Amino acid sequence: MTKTLNRRAVLAGATAVAGTIAAPAIVGAQQAPIRIGLLHPVTGALAREGSQCREGALLAIEHINAAGGIKSLGGARIEAVLADAQSRPEAGAAEVDKLHEAGVVAIQGPFASGIALATTQAAARHNLAHLVDVGVVDTIVTRGLSNTFRFGPGFGAITRAALDNLVRLNDGAGKPVQTVMVIHEDSAFGSGMARLMNEELPKRGFQVVETIGHPSPQRDFTNIALRVRQARPDLLIPSNYLNEFILMARTLQQQRISVKGIYAVLGGAASNIRFVREHNEAAQHIMDCNHWYDPRKPQSQAFAAGLAAKSIDLTYETMLNYANMQVLADALERAASRDRARVIEALASSTFNDHIMPYGPTKFENGQNTGAQAVNTQIIGQRIEVIFPAAFASATPVFPVPSRG
Repeated sequence: MTKTLNRRAVLAGATAVAGTIAAPAIVGAQQAPIRIGLLHPVTGALAREGSQCREGALLAIEHINAAGGIKSLGGARIEAVLADAQSRPEAGAAEVDKLHEAGVVAIQGPFASGIALATTQAAARHNLAHLVDVGVVDTIVTRGLSNTFRFGPGFGAITRAALDNLVRLNDGAGKPVQTVMVIHEDSAFGSGMARLMNEELPKRGFQVVETIGHPSPQRDFTNIALRVRQARPDLLIPSNYLNEFILMARTLQQQRISVKGIYAVLGGAASNIRFVREHNEAAQHIMDCNHWYDPRKPQSQAFAAGLAAKSIDLTYETMLNYANMQVLADALERAASRDRARVIEALASSTFNDHIMPYGPTKFENGQNTGAQAVNTQIIGQRIEVIFPAAFASATPVFPVPSRG
C-alpha cells in the first residue's frame, strides 16, 4: 500500500524499484544510478489515473535500462524514486521537497493541472527539471519557469483541434448539431475547458444552451441528467476525470437520454479501454479529443506489447509518461551530466523525434512542445478508434449517433 513518503521512505522506495527493473550491463553497474522522481497521485480521487501514469514511466525506464542505460554516462541506469501527490496540490509540492533531498536530477508528473501548478513552482526553487506528463492548463508553461517542460499539447492547442474537427464532423454530416451543453468538473482543468468552450463555440456557429460544473468526486449525476433532458441539446461536451465520466455516461444511458453526439474534450474515460470493456453500451460512439499515440511506429508497438505483458491497460496516461521518459533520457544522453542546470539546458534544446506520439520533432518554446498535437478518437464496438486527423485515422466517424429510443 502506498503511503506518504518521508525522506527515508523515498530512498527505500528507490531501492525497491531498482530491484524490479531489468539487470543492467556490467558497464552500467560501474556507474551510480541516475535518480528520477516519479510524482503522481497514486492515492485519493485520482489514484487510478496516477497509477497508470506511474506504470507508463516505469515501463519506459525498464526499456531504457535494458537498451544500455545512458551511454554518455557510462551506461548508468535510471532509477525511479516514487512519490505520491495524494491527489492534492499541497501534498505534491511537499513531495517535491522530499525528492530534492533524495537527490533526483529531474521530476516527471503529476497528472492533474492543479497539482502541476504547485509542483512545477516547488521544483523551480530547487532548479529541478520538471516534465509535466498530462496537465493541460496553459498557465503551467506561461509563468516563465525555465525548469518546466510540457511534452504534450495544452488547452489552447487541444481546444483548437477539438473545435476545428467538430466543425468538419458537423459539416460533413449536414450540420445536425446547432446547440451544445458543456458539463465539466470544477477544478483548474475542467473550469478552464468550460471557459474556452463558451468563448469559442459561438464563433463557430454553435449555441451553448447551458454550462454545468460539478465537483470531483461527484457521486450522483441524476440531477445533471435531468437538466440535459430538459435543455435537449444536440451535443454534449463533457470534460471530467475517469470515475465521474463513467458515472455520467451510465446515468445518461440508464435515463435513456439521447443526443446526436457526446463529444468529449480531454474526457476522463472516453479514451480509456477500461470504460469500453466494463460499460460498453454506455460507452458506444462517444468521441474524444485527447492525447493518443501513433500505433504504427515500431517503438509504439514495443510499448504496447510491454503493457500487455504486464496486464496494464493501454491509456493515454501510460502513453504520455512513457513518451516523457523517452524525452528525458534523450536529454540526459545529450547533457552527459547529472547536473540539474545542464539537464534543463538539454531539455530546452531538444529536437527528439524517436517517440511514440503522433508529433513532429520536439521543440520547447517557453516550456511548451510546439510539435505536439491531440487526436480525435471514437469508441466503436470494443475498440477505441482514431477518427481525426486523417493521417492517423483507423475508422470513419459514426455521427450523428443512433438514438437510444
